[in-house]
Amino acid sequence: MATKTQAPPEQFEAWVSFLRAHAALTRELSAQLLRDHGLTINDYEVLLHLSREEGGMLRRVDLAERVILTASGITRLLDGLERQGFVEKANCETDARVTYAKLTDAGRAKLRQAGKTHLAGIDELFTSRYSGSELATLADLLSRLPMTGGDCDSKPISCA
Repeated sequence: MATKTQAPPEQFEAWVSFLRAHAALTRELSAQLLRDHGLTINDYEVLLHLSREEGGMLRRVDLAERVILTASGITRLLDGLERQGFVEKANCETDARVTYAKLTDAGRAKLRQAGKTHLAGIDELFTSRYSGSELATLADLLSRLPMTGGDCDSKPISCA
């Protein structure tokens, strides 16, 4: 018969607080982006990743990995961004099986506009509640957790 191991209350409280804070912040930041710019937080993240790449392009499969979406999920998201004129498909000159998502000038402009709102929201809901040293400590503590999404995770958030 297996025995259950019970975590100490402070471990459970820390975990639940982390999850609730993440959900609440993500929900509010997403609502702001949608209300003010017609973008979901995933749309914004895709535009941000593309803006950081040489030529504003990234293989669709790599983009899906960075924003933690399935192949069909990234296709649906990119289809919407393409319809809005923010992203376009680009083919690989050396491998016909590879397609890229490429940021358009309109997408870069939308990212700059939305970035101002997003950064203001992050400041209002998150960074303004901590001192500089507390933010440094929090960043250090969170850096111990597993991360996904390629090398862009270490780059600071910007308006592009």
